[in-house]
Amino acid sequence: MKTVLGGLIMAIVTAAAAHADVRTERIEYRHGATVLEGYLAYDAALRGRRPGVLVVHEWWGLNDYARRRAEQLARLGYVAFALDMYGKGISTSDPKEAGRLASRFREDRSLARARAATGLEVLKMRPEVDPSRIAAIGYCFGGTVALELARGGADLRGVASFHGGLATPNPADARNIKGKVLVLHGADDTFESPAEISGFQEEMRRARIDWQMNYYGGAVHSFTNPDAGKAGIRGVAYNEAADRRSWRAMCAFFDEIFR
Repeated sequence: MKTVLGGLIMAIVTAAAAHADVRTERIEYRHGATVLEGYLAYDAALRGRRPGVLVVHEWWGLNDYARRRAEQLARLGYVAFALDMYGKGISTSDPKEAGRLASRFREDRSLARARAATGLEVLKMRPEVDPSRIAAIGYCFGGTVALELARGGADLRGVASFHGGLATPNPADARNIKGKVLVLHGADDTFESPAEISGFQEEMRRARIDWQMNYYGGAVHSFTNPDAGKAGIRGVAYNEAADRRSWRAMCAFFDEIFR
């Protein structure tokens, strides 16, 4: 009986994989005079409009890691668009250069919101997407940007930040958030101070946002990226368990907001 049941389950899984048809496209678009190039991923085997997920990259720029995340989301049945914050072809593996590129948006939150909103519009215009069911996720720098996009009043069902920066110069803008908020944070992440974390939580409370924050024991900054340790930055490392658990938490979050 166990053999028959196991064979049936394997057949179902194999059939589902065989019918999946994940397609990817590089899409050029503009924000003002800046030429950008994002990465779209979706399952062409599915019919009809479905939820869309905007993916905001780490401070390195739109690289293979962000593209892989978009493809993972496509395999779950979402239309995913990994936006480009820096400009077509601009990415780096040098921490100093990454810091320089990201600092422009950290110092000008209006610019960060506007640049991200341009990517959101690209996703909303796709014929595969239900524009009333869209979420944004981001990693590190991208988590900060995703939260700022929500604070700017973007029409999002929800936003999820993976080890992102939580502080904002305009905490009162949280009243503009239209959807729910999920923060996935390493319990040993030293990049966010206790004051910044408590400040974010108070910001959510004052604005009466439906929010949740998950801590992962033993996890430091950038815990979802298998290549996190390659740059040799102190306090940055991959954590497989936290990566897996945070992804599952995001999936449950999406099940709730897209229900």
